[in-house]
Amino acid sequence: MNEGNIELIFGKVLDSIDAGVHVIDSEGNTIFYNKKMSEIEGMKIEDVLHKNIREVFSFHKNGESTLLLVLHNRTERLNARQSYFNNKQQEITTINNTFPIEKDGVLIGAMEIARDVTKIEKMIQDTIFHKGDAKYTFDSIIGVSTAITEVIEASKRATRTNSSILIIGETGTGKELFAQSIHNGSSRSSKPFISQNCAAIPETLMEGILFGTKKGAFTGAIERPGLFEQADGGTLLLDEINSLDPSLQAKLLRVIQERTVRRVGDTKDRPVDVRIIATVNQDPIDLITNGLLRKDLFYRLSVVSLFIPPLRDRKDDIHKLVPFFVEKYNHVFGMHVLGIDRSLMDSFLEYDWPGNVRELEHVIEGAMNLIDQEEMITFSHLPNHIRNKPQFAEINGGDMLMDAEKPLDLYLQDAEISYLKRVLLQQNGNITKTAQVLGMSRQNLQYRLRKYGISGAQK
Repeated sequence: MNEGNIELIFGKVLDSIDAGVHVIDSEGNTIFYNKKMSEIEGMKIEDVLHKNIREVFSFHKNGESTLLLVLHNRTERLNARQSYFNNKQQEITTINNTFPIEKDGVLIGAMEIARDVTKIEKMIQDTIFHKGDAKYTFDSIIGVSTAITEVIEASKRATRTNSSILIIGETGTGKELFAQSIHNGSSRSSKPFISQNCAAIPETLMEGILFGTKKGAFTGAIERPGLFEQADGGTLLLDEINSLDPSLQAKLLRVIQERTVRRVGDTKDRPVDVRIIATVNQDPIDLITNGLLRKDLFYRLSVVSLFIPPLRDRKDDIHKLVPFFVEKYNHVFGMHVLGIDRSLMDSFLEYDWPGNVRELEHVIEGAMNLIDQEEMITFSHLPNHIRNKPQFAEINGGDMLMDAEKPLDLYLQDAEISYLKRVLLQQNGNITKTAQVLGMSRQNLQYRLRKYGISGAQK
């Protein structure tokens, strides 16, 4: 195999790997720059290739390219964090392994393999430097059912103490709403409220985020307080705490018990006064059984346990929640919707709402996006994934009543015809608007109207 073919193969391989590769010669000119590196740095390959690295990139004050440092020192650098700017002055952060390249004892260049951590760094910065606003209070919780009022009362009693709280509830039930309400109703309301989803941060970074880091603890580490120090005097909400690695759960338990925190890489313990509120979206006993939640941490956190009921167990509250969300999105969208159709409300009460209150809100928001000039939300305004649910399939003004003697294919055809006629009527015969509501193309709708001989459509 000739040398040209070998270079072609190696170039293809390096372009295919999921890591940035940048190679410079002994003068600092780029001689290889793969596609992944181009993606990481947000630049075209031709913007970098055959150009001197100093002309293309810029660095922070007293900063230097890791490639040029290795070229100068002739010593490899491993897992080095580097922040710099591309030719559009956008900041890039990478973790690099950089090596000198020698031939017969002569330095001929340097090679760098880079991993992009720009998004992760930004996520950390947002977490560390943006303290959460606890804007909700108990008045923000909508509901009159016995199931929800009992939890509200228990939560209000918990505001009197500083004990840890474990909030248990399915996704979308409003766990953070309760956490913020407890914080705002307590003596800590003037202090920070910080919320962290434990499943949102990579495991390797979570310890530093929680407890902080000491400068030099690892390559690129800076002096940084963790969430416990930032929440000092206030409340720290740890959402989906079962997502933490068991070893990190053990360290968290120590901090809660001793009320001190030690930054990663430090030898000094710092006192902290933080109330912990943790949440899980599964039965904690199941989590313990499956090894996802330490039993000792569970006992420490569950001094107060709050079980937020799913919406299917408090359906009476739908009568309060629906007008609340309609009014909310009237304000957001500048609309004047009065409410929802009575038959639609009946179907809302039959549906189990697996996504709970959050799902109900999203359905209302989605429906109001489809409203034109109507004053009421009807079946035709529902998002497609909800329309197909059995609880909503028979809302059609009585045209879809079950006929046990009719074959299934004829029943489905009649149902389709009835539905097409109703939506077409609601849209005043406008084909374009009807097609939009139905979630189909204009051509597809016209085909169906011709197929079933449905008249009354306007072009």
